Amino acid sequence: VQLVESGGGLVQPGGSLRLSCVASGFTFNSYWMSWVRQAPGKGLEWVSSINEDGSNQYFADSVRGRFTSSRDNAKNTVDLQMNSLKSEDTALYYCARGSGGPWYSPKSLEKMTRGQGTQVTVSS
Repeated sequence: VQLVESGGGLVQPGGSLRLSCVASGFTFNSYWMSWVRQAPGKGLEWVSSINEDGSNQYFADSVRGRFTSSRDNAKNTVDLQMNSLKSEDTALYYCARGSGGPWYSPKSLEKMTRGQGTQVTVSS
């Protein structure tokens, strides 16, 4: 199983970034996919999950209305579009296999298969 994220970078508050994740080594269209993040000095935080065919997406309260997620099962990719970014969105963002939710503890999220992460820094 391999998950490779890209698209992170430095952006000013209010800006946008689009993260992408390419998956391989498993039947991609059989799994929910999630994004989780880790801010400096903090544990993993669930951000969003999308179901197998992309028809349903769920988001943490902290990002709902600003972030959207999509997937392309033909290309084995899942994206996270992040708009109206805030300084508190600064974190290492990971693509993860499986579903998540706000009730997931950092320890539970650590058990998810994840990529190496892509850094998002929101700063003026």
